[in-house]
Amino acid sequence: MKLNGSQIVMEVLLEQGVDTVFGYPGGTALNVYDSLYDYQDKIHHVLTAHEQGAAHAADGYARSTGKTGVVFSTSGPGATNLVTGIATAYMDSIPLVAITCNVSDDMIGRDSFQEVSITGITLPITKHNYFVNKIDNLAAAIRNAFRIANEGRKGPVLIDITKDVTAATIEYTPMPPIALTPNPTFNQTTIEEVASVINMSKRPVIYFGGGVQSSGARKELYELIQKADIPATYTMMAAGVIDCDDPKNLGLVGMHGTVAANKSIDEADLVIALGTRFSDRVALNPKRFARNAAIIQIDIDASEINKNVMINYSIIGDIKEVLTALLPQVNKAEHTEWIDKVTAYQKIVRAPMPNSQLRPKEIIDYVCDNTDKETIYVTDVGQHQMWAAQFVKHHNMHSFITSGGLGTMGFGYGAAIGSQVANPDKRVIHFTGDGSFHMNMNEACTAVSYDLPIITIIFDNKVLGMVYQWQTIFYNKHYSQTILNRKTDYEAVAKGFGAQGFTCNTLNEFKEAYKKALQCKGPVWIACNIDKEERVLPMIPNGGSVKDMIID
Repeated sequence: MKLNGSQIVMEVLLEQGVDTVFGYPGGTALNVYDSLYDYQDKIHHVLTAHEQGAAHAADGYARSTGKTGVVFSTSGPGATNLVTGIATAYMDSIPLVAITCNVSDDMIGRDSFQEVSITGITLPITKHNYFVNKIDNLAAAIRNAFRIANEGRKGPVLIDITKDVTAATIEYTPMPPIALTPNPTFNQTTIEEVASVINMSKRPVIYFGGGVQSSGARKELYELIQKADIPATYTMMAAGVIDCDDPKNLGLVGMHGTVAANKSIDEADLVIALGTRFSDRVALNPKRFARNAAIIQIDIDASEINKNVMINYSIIGDIKEVLTALLPQVNKAEHTEWIDKVTAYQKIVRAPMPNSQLRPKEIIDYVCDNTDKETIYVTDVGQHQMWAAQFVKHHNMHSFITSGGLGTMGFGYGAAIGSQVANPDKRVIHFTGDGSFHMNMNEACTAVSYDLPIITIIFDNKVLGMVYQWQTIFYNKHYSQTILNRKTDYEAVAKGFGAQGFTCNTLNEFKEAYKKALQCKGPVWIACNIDKEERVLPMIPNGGSVKDMIID
């Protein structure tokens, strides 16, 4: 059958199982949106307030489902507004397909109105991108974009289509999705060698990251933990992979990780790193990281081996496939003394801050204790993000949605919208700070328009919290441009958008507001006035090690 380019976009999306896209229309995208009108019974489009919000929403959709997020935009500023969202997905290995429309091919290179080389701009922050200026290449480009986004280490792909291609016609033949390239193979000898090292260890620790979640290897990870009796710690990208109540769960590792997690890495004789990249927020001083341990690194991306920390043994492959092969070779073991020692470190906690009427941990504890375990928690970036990573009672994969590698302030509201659209039967809680929330609170109109019952909890300390904390500890309290003191009346602004709003100064006030929020059918904001001196602790300074950990 003969179809135009815009119809082909819709048909290939349907081939890929896409039923939801996020975006914002514009001049060069008019043909695509005209076709979307005819496909609205098959493809649900969520119109956001801003293209950055659309990109974050597609990202949140992907993180909370494991599917590929899809975002549309027009050319020029519409396309460039996607850049931060694409970079966010790239840093955290999230499958995302961005479809942008450019000026017609005969206008390319003429500095035409709203013309920009978005493929050139996004080259460093995509797994691959396509510039499609011939109708013959369109279907193949979209099909391959979905394949590339999902095979191996996942990530974003961009397709830029000239306007004339969206109008041109060609014979179209439906096709099933392209099969993914097989994962890297690994040999049995290496598996046996690694198993032998695990079997001989006396103080092993598993340190795992987002690759375990991407691989869907939760079951295999649990089996390794239980069979070999190994305690485990995780990066922020893997929160929820193992249950918060599991006695072998040592908690978050790294700069703001638990004492137990960081000390276990420091005192281990073996660290098994699964689907993680030894980032500078974990291996703050690579030369002192796990200095007493042999290190096994298992990752699907060969470029991560020996990139940040020198390791002793490596296996390149999908985590689920590698663990499946490894488990039969690992002996059943008991490391009772070792586990008792490292879990005892969990008793080392920060003393409560005096004279504080409303504390972040109390807020998060109350939310977790009064919300279903299937709840999805979304954060922006800053102190509130770290408190959420530390204190949320994580139970499930795909239930803690946050920007890790790029650390994108303003990520949260868009990502919460994407998560709620993808999971209409689940509660979505959005934790944010007054700094992050002011960046993209405009997406409240999206949440209201679609009746999304997202509860946004604002940790309002009137400062740019994390930077303020660093200035307090390391910069002689030189509070340069971090005292915000915004005059925003969150209740009034929420009402203006059509949402519900509450302000709380005490825990009892928060409890009452939260009970009411749970009964609301649309979005709710709860502004919590917290002390600006509240810190995220423990904390290991940049370049430091566990010996430099700040606890109080």
